Amino acid sequence: MSDGAPLRRRRSSGSPSIRHGRLHKRRPFAFIAKVLVATLGVLIVSGGSIAAIAAWDVARTIKPGVHLALPPGKTAGPIPSIGAIDGGVNLLLTGTDTRTGQGGAFNSADELDGSSGAGNNDVTMLLHIAQNHQSVTVVSFPRDLMIPIPECPSPNGGTYGSVDKAMINTTLSRGGLSCVVLTVEKLTGVSIPFAAEISFDGVSAMSNAVGGVTVCLASPVVDKYTNPPLDLAAGQQTIVGAEALSFLRSRHGVGDGSDLGRISNQQVFLSALARKIVSGGVLANPFQLYPLAKAAATNMTLSDTLTNPTTMVQIALALKDTGLDKMTFIQYPVITDPDNVNRVIPQSDDAQVLDDALVNDQPIQLTGTPGRAAELNPNVPTPAPIPTAAPTTTPGATTAPAPAATPTPSGPAPVVLPSSITGQTAAQQTCTKGNG
Repeated sequence: MSDGAPLRRRRSSGSPSIRHGRLHKRRPFAFIAKVLVATLGVLIVSGGSIAAIAAWDVARTIKPGVHLALPPGKTAGPIPSIGAIDGGVNLLLTGTDTRTGQGGAFNSADELDGSSGAGNNDVTMLLHIAQNHQSVTVVSFPRDLMIPIPECPSPNGGTYGSVDKAMINTTLSRGGLSCVVLTVEKLTGVSIPFAAEISFDGVSAMSNAVGGVTVCLASPVVDKYTNPPLDLAAGQQTIVGAEALSFLRSRHGVGDGSDLGRISNQQVFLSALARKIVSGGVLANPFQLYPLAKAAATNMTLSDTLTNPTTMVQIALALKDTGLDKMTFIQYPVITDPDNVNRVIPQSDDAQVLDDALVNDQPIQLTGTPGRAAELNPNVPTPAPIPTAAPTTTPGATTAPAPAATPTPSGPAPVVLPSSITGQTAAQQTCTKGNG
């Protein structure tokens, strides 16, 4: 291992199964996840409505316009408009667990202990919009993922040396947002020109703007470690405010109690939020969308490539024609770290299939399950899969590689992902598997 700044590692205990550490009281993961969920919901499903919101916000302050007469025989030309960004988009969303400057409940000595400064990126997601704007992929990287960390610039000047193996969630505290981006670029091979960092400050505003999300619970979710404790009955539950935060924070109450289970639980919430915004008429009502969009934008630290509002609008416009069935939420494929059963490392073969699809801008198709803490809602018909070419195999391969893309009227055929890669589309209605 080459020299670098000391990395803050969090010890965790657990059985030989992958549990990736217990969720301590001073790690309210849900606060970050909630903001990311709402931000993704706005960015992914609002599409052209973000442009409408921006226009509405400006237009409401402008007095009625004066009609200008035209010379005889001359007609008015088209009014310029902002169009969708050309080509595809790769945008990294990261959530910090810092308590610095958060105030309130996070101002106690117990909360601030070990959680000051930049904090760790306990949430890391890559948003990929295809060049033809016909598909969207959101990849969640487990916080306990052990990978090489490249050389990163220090926010205070100088550089941090590379590290052969460290947790991905240490990259934000190591070298800021740029270090998170450089690490994910090194891992996936994807070039990421846009990035955003979110802290706890937006929690209340985002929760109020969302107005609650109805999620399906396959079994009760009980977790005494969250604050407030969770005790949710099976069935359809509308959660909002502190209860929603506890739901997204919960590790012990869902699946097998691991961080991987928590990722799939968040995907249940995220897909339900996307469906709510699309089907609930929110897109047609800027008075509902504007508070959500503004709460997200005012509580993020953006890369300088995103500080131009026009760029943000253009990215949003790229999503206006993407349907729920073309929005896919997946977990980066991992296996148990042989050096530490409480950590994970990439599953090389399966990760390569996913990485190649992202780099080559190919749509993807899931064949695996929704994840450790989620299952398809048995009371809702499963959407029919998109027809694809049959996967092929190569000698020595442990999993089926991506099939050759076959051109279709709307673009290349989707890459069939190995069944070990978990996730869901926004169109799939899933239920959380609780521990009750």
